[in-house]
Amino acid sequence: MQIRDVTIIGAGPAGLAAAIAAKRVGLDYSIVEKGVLVNSIYKFPVNMIFFTTPELLEIGGLPLVSPFEKPTRLEALRYYRRVVDTYELAIEFGEHVVDVERESAPAHSRETGDVFALETRSEKGVRRIRHSRNVIFAIGYFDHPNFIGVPGESLPHVAHYYNESHGFYRKNVVIVGGGNSAAETALELYRSGANVTLVHRHPQLKPSIKYWVRPDIENRIKEGSVKGLLNTRVVEIQPTQVIVEQDGAKMQIPADAVFLLTGYHPDCDLYRRAGIRLHRDTMSPEFNAETFETNVPGIFLAGGAICGKDTSNIFIENGRFHGEAIIKTIAKRMGKHAAVAR
Repeated sequence: MQIRDVTIIGAGPAGLAAAIAAKRVGLDYSIVEKGVLVNSIYKFPVNMIFFTTPELLEIGGLPLVSPFEKPTRLEALRYYRRVVDTYELAIEFGEHVVDVERESAPAHSRETGDVFALETRSEKGVRRIRHSRNVIFAIGYFDHPNFIGVPGESLPHVAHYYNESHGFYRKNVVIVGGGNSAAETALELYRSGANVTLVHRHPQLKPSIKYWVRPDIENRIKEGSVKGLLNTRVVEIQPTQVIVEQDGAKMQIPADAVFLLTGYHPDCDLYRRAGIRLHRDTMSPEFNAETFETNVPGIFLAGGAICGKDTSNIFIENGRFHGEAIIKTIAKRMGKHAAVAR
């Protein structure tokens, strides 16, 4: 049975950066990814433009060359493919980690102490058990949308992700949310000929909206090109309309499609099964801010995995550095262990 030094869950930028660091110091590592390479970026809207400049998306010292001030989704996908090819990173795609559990090393192995058993399920339903001395959760949060908990949320015309606009030409579209995703989606749909209503439960849109997007969406709402319903909450979603409430009065909004762009969160259930403690209110995992190690020795968090409900402070720009700090800690421990063994 193979026991790796470190297994990285997630092939996003944070996971790739950790793998590069692990390879540089000679650790036996592997990345396990349930989807495709940089799965969250792949699921971003087709025409998305990043908030940041190209160099702030770079990992492993490999430059991201772009003719634009801000790179596009397509450029990012191309760049991270080049990263994997350049560093020949070991990634197992289509492997969903369903459980992480500490167990004693098998008697027939040369290991002493405990290791982690990672149970995975492949795209074809095959279950496997992998063993590792250390585990890095680099799973981000984009795969788990925040549900708003109203009747009709599971109807087929309701989505928590937006991809592209053409299919909504001349259709009534309701967007729920007040952040950057909601604003950009509303603008793109409006400019593609959709009749757009933006619903947000607070009296103002979020301050995190990109600085060049904010005046655009505010002006479109002001002129009525996008109908903005602020300080408004969704009561129910029906097959042809959305029921909302504003100042105690209910309204019916025609809806051929509904986008609930209300944010995302990490896989808290997987954290709990691994023994990671979560803050009751924020759902933030417990970890050391310097080493990124959780309350479970040997389990670390990188990138968006450290977020709870508040995902506004961790981006590729800062999450890409977590892996190097984690690997430094692991390598130091492994080095001490090796020195004792000799």
